[in-house]
Amino acid sequence: MSDVAVSPGLIDRALRRVTSLWRDIASSAPAGEEGIAAQMRGCLDARGGEVSARSRAARLAQSYLAGDHAARGEFLRALAGFDSDHGAVAKAWEAVAAAADAEARATAKARLRRVLEPPRLRLLTQFTTLPDGVKFLVELRADLLARMKGDAMLQALEADLRGLLASWFDVGFLELRRIDWTSPAELLEKLVGYEAVHRIRTWRDLKNRLDSDRRCYAFFHPRMPDEPLIFVEVALVQGMAANVQGLLDEKAPLLDARQADTAVFYSINNCQRGLDGISFGNFLIKRVVDLLGAEFGKLECFATLSPIPGFRSWLEAKLDADDISLLTEDEAATLRAAAPPDLAIAAPDAEPARVVEETAPQTLRRLIARRGWARVEATSKSLEPILLRACARYLLAESGRDGKRARDPVAHFHLSNGARVERLNWRGDISEKGFRESCGLMVNYRYDPAKIEDYHEAYAGEGKRAASPAVRKLAKGFV
Repeated sequence: MSDVAVSPGLIDRALRRVTSLWRDIASSAPAGEEGIAAQMRGCLDARGGEVSARSRAARLAQSYLAGDHAARGEFLRALAGFDSDHGAVAKAWEAVAAAADAEARATAKARLRRVLEPPRLRLLTQFTTLPDGVKFLVELRADLLARMKGDAMLQALEADLRGLLASWFDVGFLELRRIDWTSPAELLEKLVGYEAVHRIRTWRDLKNRLDSDRRCYAFFHPRMPDEPLIFVEVALVQGMAANVQGLLDEKAPLLDARQADTAVFYSINNCQRGLDGISFGNFLIKRVVDLLGAEFGKLECFATLSPIPGFRSWLEAKLDADDISLLTEDEAATLRAAAPPDLAIAAPDAEPARVVEETAPQTLRRLIARRGWARVEATSKSLEPILLRACARYLLAESGRDGKRARDPVAHFHLSNGARVERLNWRGDISEKGFRESCGLMVNYRYDPAKIEDYHEAYAGEGKRAASPAVRKLAKGFV
């Protein structure tokens, strides 16, 4: 949901396919200078007809694909260099300032807009004439995103490309398709490679996720018909799911989907790194809610079972700062009683033989750092109310740099889409990843079709975070 680790193998195979598709096209490009900048000038000069233009574009794209990391960087810097003509922009701006009336000003502004458009935009657009050219540009932006920090020219190039992709990938151009076990094997393989929330381990695992009581939907673009842009996995169940291991249990009995009363969105994955920042997720969820509601009349609840990826790192920072607001006095006493006796620490300026008693936050910090703490009943029981309350505070009260949006990226995604924080789940994800990211907690965000727009407007406008009374009670004193 947030950034997704894309399988390098998938990208490599896609680029090899592009290279083979373009080889014949590029072979008819006219001979000339071999430098990258010279090839780019040749493309901009647009000599010859449409076939020649496509050939030059294919040859230029192949130069990028054939290069190593350093050569691709030089390609991008050369491309960024085809910027607006400073002299022409200055002259056009002077004409705007000197315009005597509204009619002259409108004409001058139109001229200014034309000269402001950098030639590199025309170069980027030429790649769309090639088979898989749009996919090539998506991968080009992924490369840019990884390189552009501290480089103003690459940042400007990325902004141009982002603007093009945002218009080309408007949700009105996208197709929503269901993926099931009968889908092409190549597409199923991509599903496995792109799944980053709950890794698909085997083909049997994949088949379970695509069974009759499950649904998987993805957005596709007509110029990338075999490449999912984003997909969501849904479980049709009775009652709101509280544990992801149970939800994905391959041995669990198959439910008649017509008897389900709840649709649980348990994994949402962005597939194309080069489309980061171009949002489809809010449209995807709303479309799927409408589809499922129409297909299954008994569905009363649409909710997620979501990770809380930033919770543990936030919590540890608070504990390292000795934040005593995380525990009540009674909890601190209970915690000390539950803690193993080896948790006394040496005073920083004391002789080795002298020790001081830990503070309660220090004890909590050390307890959650111990492997297997959740399997110790006394420890788990003492930590449950503390961690649940801290997590509610994290989701409802903690903000990012702007002071308004939720600090947790997954929380921000769902709250901005019009969901509310419905329930926190103790031991919701007992995998190693679950404990590493969120001390094993997961959260249900609920999508109420009647309130989605109200919740979205309240969060987007005033930063108000919708939450159930139970979760809001846990965060009492902080919200």
